[in-house]
Amino acid sequence: MVREANVKQAAAEKQLKEAQGKIDVLQAEVSALKTMVLTSTPSSPNRQAHPQLLSPGTRSRGASPHHGGGHTRNKSASWALPLATGGHLDPPSVSLQPVTEDKEMDNVLYAEFLTWRDRPSLDRSSAFLGRIYREDIVPCLSFTRSELSQSVQSAVENNSLTIEPVAMSALPVVKANAIECGGPKKCALSGVSRSCKHHIKLGDKEGYYYISPSSRARITAACNFFTYIRYIQQGLVRHDAEQMFWEVTRLRREMTVAKLGFYLTDQG
Repeated sequence: MVREANVKQAAAEKQLKEAQGKIDVLQAEVSALKTMVLTSTPSSPNRQAHPQLLSPGTRSRGASPHHGGGHTRNKSASWALPLATGGHLDPPSVSLQPVTEDKEMDNVLYAEFLTWRDRPSLDRSSAFLGRIYREDIVPCLSFTRSELSQSVQSAVENNSLTIEPVAMSALPVVKANAIECGGPKKCALSGVSRSCKHHIKLGDKEGYYYISPSSRARITAACNFFTYIRYIQQGLVRHDAEQMFWEVTRLRREMTVAKLGFYLTDQG
């Protein structure tokens, strides 16, 4: 009877340990990753899920709940009409064939990521982050107003950027550091005339800068990337190295797409 009780106890302890491991994975992945995109705070972790990651006054509100999408890595759905002989489109009556997206890992990029992952930091001198700065971050956050662009990039890096929806009674247009802050119909970053439903604040500095939906998408994409690598640095991501690499790659693509001018709009 004692032996049987010990066996049952050992089995119960094993099941408990497995359950706790699954809970840890779910909490780390769902709270630290999915909410990063689906909540309204793309540049900051969820305060309730990870309060230790937030410094006082650091927040970002009003981000699109649709921006960034999910974390599906294997397929992206699109459709194409098959070509008939001679390169002409078949009649509309033909059935549409799904086109799936495949991927192939770049060994050089993966090696750079593995080296960084061994000792993760936000130091851009590493080959991994240095490349991403050159190819993705700097182009994504380079706007017509170059001086303001530098300030925005610094705020994103320091996790001190605030994005807020413009209230119905819009704030008056003011000047800050001799840079135009734009207005409800002018983007402070691009200088173009656009309907600006959001504005940003840089750390504790006074004044808000009105931003267009396109500028907001670019800033949000960069914030999402920095949030994810901060999670890796702080040990909150339980994925294996290859899964992390592909998530990093997906976030890099989001910055490229946003830089090219594509963004999702709020529905409703």
